[in-house]
Amino acid sequence: MSFLGNLSSTPKTRVYISVTPGVGLEMIQLDLAGGAVANYAVRDLAYNETSRDIADYEAFKQAVSEMYEELGVNPKCEVVVNMPLVSFGTMQLGLLLPNDAITGAIQSEIEQTYIFRRVEGAIAWQDAPSTSANTPGKETRQILYSAIQQPVVENLSNALTELGSVLVGIETSLTSTLRALEYMGVTSTQMQPNTTWNLMIVNSIGYSLVSLSGRNVVDYYEEPLAIKSFEGDEIYNAINQSAQIALMSYPANYLFIVSDTDQVSASLLASKIQTSSTVDMLENNSFKKQESLIPVSLNVLQSYASKISLQAIGCALADVSDFPLKFNFLTGSLKLTAEPTYTFTVGEQEITLTPSSAMKIVGILAGIIIVIFGGLSYLILPNLISATQNSATEIEDKLAAVDKEISTYDTSNIETAFNVKTEVEKGVQGNRAKLMNYVAAGEAIPKTVWLTYFMTQGNGLVDIKGVSTNVEDVYVFFKNMRDSLIGTKLRLQKLEMETSSVEAAIFGNNSQNYTFEITNMTNDQLNALLQTVTGNNAQPGSEAGAPNASAPANTAAPAADNGTAVPQSGLLSNEPINQ
Repeated sequence: MSFLGNLSSTPKTRVYISVTPGVGLEMIQLDLAGGAVANYAVRDLAYNETSRDIADYEAFKQAVSEMYEELGVNPKCEVVVNMPLVSFGTMQLGLLLPNDAITGAIQSEIEQTYIFRRVEGAIAWQDAPSTSANTPGKETRQILYSAIQQPVVENLSNALTELGSVLVGIETSLTSTLRALEYMGVTSTQMQPNTTWNLMIVNSIGYSLVSLSGRNVVDYYEEPLAIKSFEGDEIYNAINQSAQIALMSYPANYLFIVSDTDQVSASLLASKIQTSSTVDMLENNSFKKQESLIPVSLNVLQSYASKISLQAIGCALADVSDFPLKFNFLTGSLKLTAEPTYTFTVGEQEITLTPSSAMKIVGILAGIIIVIFGGLSYLILPNLISATQNSATEIEDKLAAVDKEISTYDTSNIETAFNVKTEVEKGVQGNRAKLMNYVAAGEAIPKTVWLTYFMTQGNGLVDIKGVSTNVEDVYVFFKNMRDSLIGTKLRLQKLEMETSSVEAAIFGNNSQNYTFEITNMTNDQLNALLQTVTGNNAQPGSEAGAPNASAPANTAAPAADNGTAVPQSGLLSNEPINQ
């Protein structure tokens, strides 16, 4: 009895760490019963936004070691790490597609991004909670997926292993943020069943838009923006202008804005955003007015309280929250041990076991038993062999049937199959670029400038021709367009006085008009456009899209990406505006 009394089993302490750009490296433990932060520490840690990775893993390991010591945590603990979101998306796939084929389809999708062209991805996915794979008559399933770099998983595990810790989970900033919002109760209205709402998360490299129905994620959209390149209110105008089209694509009852960067105030953005949804917000940056997002215990330094992030709170809820969005990047991807461990005390000696080591002990005991009873095995061995052969034959027949069914869902057909969502997204992206160009022209044009030709394409190409009564307003219009359409590389292709002869230009009155052309197309593209508009009967000196006596009005059509005309109609068509 004394031996059994001294033998005890206690799971290791579990701590939660968040890599939070703009804050650093956070270590947190929650008092769930009291609804407060029990322990918290923070250290500076550089994060590379371009490679989406920790800049220095030696600095990461040193920071974790210091926080262990500060909070009195035994390094022989289990660790869950929150990392900034690298990749997230949705896919519609066949209902009977096997798991390996789904992973292959996701792998093909993420390899289109610059990060996963260079490194292998650790992929996690789940069926969207908003759709049921068991719905009668349903032939497709919606998949939510996320990915993180495989070297990041291994580097995190190696760094923690060197400290004596075990990596048991990796969370993403998106799932952690949603868990924290629900735990704090700030989105209780939005997370009601069958309530549509959008979550806009602004960070230092742009913003993302998460479309939800209650607690279930429906879709995801990400828009990169060089936040740090804007000054003053320019960033709010840029986000507002960019988000208008995205918000129209995801109509909802509510819009909730979270700002993770000190460059953008969620409160100010909420007052400027143009949407028919009810807007609410939360500052997850230096703009927050309260000392802490949630209560803190006396163990937490006051200087730390204001730094506690949504991501750290959500990470600490990873093992207790039932929020339906959950990814596990360690399954099949972590090559090092990531098992729970238990400490046994026998007298004064401490023994640590993992399930693997326990299985080894069981295996040894089983071996001893096999040796003892091995002499009896030859008596029943022939019958066992016969039964095993019959079972093996039956299994092989079943495998052949399964392989035949799997072959009908060959992953090589995934890329070539028609995908409605992909085609719609292509159309939205093309129309979005055109609409942005129309909006920019409408806002930028001075009163003394009028347009005679306006061509825009979904791939960003623009060609504008017009007339003005003075040169200064031409330059004003050109500067306004260039500032509105950032990154389009517009140039003033032509600026000429409009006159019928040299004598009229010299001896005429001062009320001369000036013709101009603004474009970002190359000369070859402009020549191809001219040939498309005028055909083989183009007269020397004629301009693409300019009205003349020999060409009927409204017949010009810009060239498509492959150089052929693509006639369309409507506000967002490739048809130029002729006046």
